[in-house]
Amino acid sequence: GIVVTSTLSTFAAAAVANAVVVRIYERGRLADVGLGGSPSSGREFLTGTAAGIAAVVCVVMIPVALRIAKFQRTATVSEHPWASFAFGGVAIFFGAMGEELLFRGYAFQLLVRSFGPFATILPTAVTFGLMHSWNPEATPLAIVNTVAWGILLGYAVWRTGALWLPIGLHFGWNVALPLLGSNLSGFTMGVTGYTLVWNVGVLWSGGGYGVEGSLLTTAIVVALFFVLRKLIPQSSN
Repeated sequence: GIVVTSTLSTFAAAAVANAVVVRIYERGRLADVGLGGSPSSGREFLTGTAAGIAAVVCVVMIPVALRIAKFQRTATVSEHPWASFAFGGVAIFFGAMGEELLFRGYAFQLLVRSFGPFATILPTAVTFGLMHSWNPEATPLAIVNTVAWGILLGYAVWRTGALWLPIGLHFGWNVALPLLGSNLSGFTMGVTGYTLVWNVGVLWSGGGYGVEGSLLTTAIVVALFFVLRKLIPQSSN
């Protein structure tokens, strides 16, 4: 309930805010907030989603293979786990889209055009990270990692001129974490009936915040930067 409420309320607030300002200052098109359709939109979204899922597989399955983490059956399991996950996945998608609209929508793209990418991406990334400091079990490293995610997602917008790639990255990462038994930014979804248990410290496991609060995520965000630079051409917009 908390996850659904927080994700859908974020989406609603971001959608309304972007719609109002775009209607006032632009022509009211989806392209003005970065959601316009183009031949590359679907490819960017699918590439981002695949990269986000692959990143989660790396930060979870490599430790499992090294036996510093393992999957453990939980005491309580949803009566309809896959239906619950499907419902949660829809909420996660709208939450990812809402956060991208909020932090990297019309205002972000206007600032990039006016002040340049560096002066825009870093401050918005810091704000993005600080917003997550209120999440359960948040740690300083978790906030640093979220800031790094904000930089990566802002770079994705600047590189493509649209929101489809960062939405895909955001969604792929967020939907794969609970599927592989990790907490999502401090929230436990537990729809599969398994949880990821670590036998190393918080620095590597992320503690109650989940693997997003670990050095493994720090490394994977840096790796994703080079992956996107290789796979996605620079937009001419």
